[in-house]
Formats: sequence, structure tokens, C-alpha cells
Amino acid sequence: MSPLKTRIASYATFAAELAGCARHLLVEFEQAPLNVELKKDRSFVTAMDARIEANLRKMISAKWPEHGIIGEEENWHAPDAEWVWVLDPIDGTAAFIAGLPVYGTLIALAYRNVPVIGIIDIPKLDLRWTGIAGKRTTLNGNASIVQAPSSLSSAILSTSNPDFYEQSELSSLEAMRRATAWRIYGGAALSYGRLAEGRIHLSMDSGLQIYDFAPFRPIIEGAGGIITDWNGAPITLASGPRILAAACTDQHQTALSLITESQTPLTR
Repeated sequence: MSPLKTRIASYATFAAELAGCARHLLVEFEQAPLNVELKKDRSFVTAMDARIEANLRKMISAKWPEHGIIGEEENWHAPDAEWVWVLDPIDGTAAFIAGLPVYGTLIALAYRNVPVIGIIDIPKLDLRWTGIAGKRTTLNGNASIVQAPSSLSSAILSTSNPDFYEQSELSSLEAMRRATAWRIYGGAALSYGRLAEGRIHLSMDSGLQIYDFAPFRPIIEGAGGIITDWNGAPITLASGPRILAAACTDQHQTALSLITESQTPLTR
């Protein structure tokens, strides 16, 4: 094994420890007062979001102080470092507040701006997807593999929330709605895990920040799928706010064409 692969394997073990810490806090303090606040962008944050991120940052800084950290709730630390951790302590905070079990923790590690480790951890459903560059994605330790439908017209499409789209982007969502068989809304990161598992075929979103989707690249690619921005560029720490994932390259390319043709115009 090359030195780089050895380091990534070591970091993947640590990433699992981070996910375990986050899950423990979510489960242990699930019934604690939420202390909900509305941020400037009108998204919710709870005391649990802040508590989880603070704990994960402390663990990272104690072990690898030279690593960068990008998190949703605190100021970014050394985001241009060679190795950068990306943290979303509670993805789906609104679902967490509402008591819907699709929320979880997202953890990624990027090497030279490219996510090479990704974890989607959904504690209420006891689901954990782990993607490591060059390896098969796993779901709770078992291989996770995408399944492409026979055509785009028979595909299931997911998107987190149409409210996240700019007015000029809604035509793209409508184009994809017309082109697919069925739509799933509100799944947040869980939908991308289900795509890697073969139960959803395409996932698209807009209005995202890097901590909302950094883990998806190693997870989707390691399951045999593809994920890019709406221009077809691979996901890096500079990507956002629009992403598109698919189970196969052909249907991904068709979806990109539909998105491009529907825009009036799309700012690049």
C-alpha cells in the first residue's frame, strides 16, 4: 500500500470515530431542550449542532492540529491546508427539530481540495455510508452499489427541498420532474445514501454549501455512480451551490443536458 493510501486508511478509521462521537451525542441528548435559533439565512440551528461540531473540532485539533476544518457552525480553520475536514454536525436540522428521522451527521476529509473520505451517518435509522477513494462504498460494513434504471423516464429523482432553489433554477427542477418517473422530497443527505444503495437513481439540489455535500463524492463514486455540479465539473471544496448525482454516466449526461437547456440563462 502506498504511503498516501496508508494515510487515507488511517484517517478513515478516525473519521468513523468522529461519526461515532456525533451519533452518541445525538442519541444521548435526543430529549434535551433544543434551544432553536433562526440564522441570518433563515436556516435553523440548535444547541446540539454547536455541541457536536465543537466536540468533533476538538478531536481533530488534538490529533492533527495542522489539518484544516470547515464546519457549518464555527469559523473555518486553515481551509487551504493539504488535508481539510468538512463537518455538518446535523444535516437536516429542520427534520431534527420536527422529529423526522432523516437527519444525521456528515463528515468528509479532502486531500488537496478533493474529498477522499465521506461519511453519511443517520442514527435514528442506524445507517452509515462510508466512502473512501479507491475503495467500494459500504453501508453498515456491507458493499453499497448503485442501480441504474432502464431509462431516465423510469427513474426515481430526489431533491431536498424546492424552496432551496432560486427562481431561475426552478425550470431545471421542472424539466427533471417531467423526465423522471417519480420524485422524493425532504430526504436531505439520506437520499444520496439511498442513491449509493441503489434505491434512488438521481439526486439534484441547489442552495447548498460545501459542508452539505462534501462526503457525497467518495460515497457516490465508490458505489459506482457519478456526482458533479450542474456544469458537469467534479466536486471539490470549491463546488456549489448546485449538484447532480446519478447511478450511471449516460443518464447523468442526459440530466445535465436537460438542466442546461432549461436555464434562462444559468449563471456560471
